[in-house]
Amino acid sequence: MTVRRVLMTADAVGGVWTFALELARSFAARGVRTDLAVLGPPPSRAARRDAERIVGLGLHVGTFALEWTADPWASIEQAGAWLLELERRVQPDLVHLNDYASGSLPWSAPVVITGHSCVLSWHEAVHGSSAGPEWDRYAREVRRGLQAARRVAAPTGAMLESLQRHYGPLPAARVIPNGRSAARFRRGPKRDRVLALGRAWDPAKNVALVDRVAARLPWPVHVAGSTQGPSGQTLALEHAVALGPLESDAMIEELAAASIASHPSLYEPFGLGALEAGLSACALVLGDIPSAREVWEDGASYVPPRDGAALEDALRRLILDPRARRDAGRRALDRALTFTPERTAAKYLRLYAEAAVDGAPRSDLAATAAHEG
Repeated sequence: MTVRRVLMTADAVGGVWTFALELARSFAARGVRTDLAVLGPPPSRAARRDAERIVGLGLHVGTFALEWTADPWASIEQAGAWLLELERRVQPDLVHLNDYASGSLPWSAPVVITGHSCVLSWHEAVHGSSAGPEWDRYAREVRRGLQAARRVAAPTGAMLESLQRHYGPLPAARVIPNGRSAARFRRGPKRDRVLALGRAWDPAKNVALVDRVAARLPWPVHVAGSTQGPSGQTLALEHAVALGPLESDAMIEELAAASIASHPSLYEPFGLGALEAGLSACALVLGDIPSAREVWEDGASYVPPRDGAALEDALRRLILDPRARRDAGRRALDRALTFTPERTAAKYLRLYAEAAVDGAPRSDLAATAAHEG
């Protein structure tokens, strides 16, 4: 079966939005239409403009809670009804979910899920302990969704291992790295500046450590990204310059100007922000976690993500050594160029084709998982 129309869920809170638009853009070039069903807070005006530039993209915006927010289940039930009605109207060949709870809905089309992150692995990485019983229903719903999908993908082996460990074996799963279009980014001229970007309010991004270190560095540190999350999470920066959330063109300019990008994340299933920095030839200083090593190999420097002295030392060495800084930027760019949206799209289309011919829906597995949960 040839997949020509895809119904895809996404949210506009973080990297899932970027992932979905890159995939839809590459699909459009191959004659595949995407209908994007947006869950969570509505996309900004700039985010909508980015989506509307994609030929043939259908944008459908809901106002439903995300599954990792507080007590979302009544809203998620409403979202399920909305999604099924949307499927009935657009008649996709395949449903691609970037959330988990929707996986156990009685879809007519075959379902593929991409696991970008999850609360249980996030909690382990950030807090060093298992999530509490308040997350038991979340775990059950994620397990049901994953077990009902015909295929599951994750952007790194590290993330896939986390999904299998927390939610059970996923025999039809594979790793498909994310990609970004290099043509969207510029390389310089560079300025004496360190940049951190992403959801500053999310403790997994560890921007608070970058902020503390900024007070002791000879260069200014800029932070691009929201300091307030969808559930009221906040981070007040004391030493770094808060740029706030930037539209795509402004972000490209900041990345082009930054000589160094600092991302000492505690948890990063892939790291699209680091990829964008690499495509802008920034020298990368990353948290030494398995997913970062997997993605970047020798294209970055690594520091223990809770060690402020190590982060300061790594940044200071690059600041004081222009040759090392330029070499690090070239290595980051070379590695970043291997992660193209065209490769990502080709792998997903192959996965779709497998899912489309892989027998009956797995709703029986979802029911089994619910019973066992």
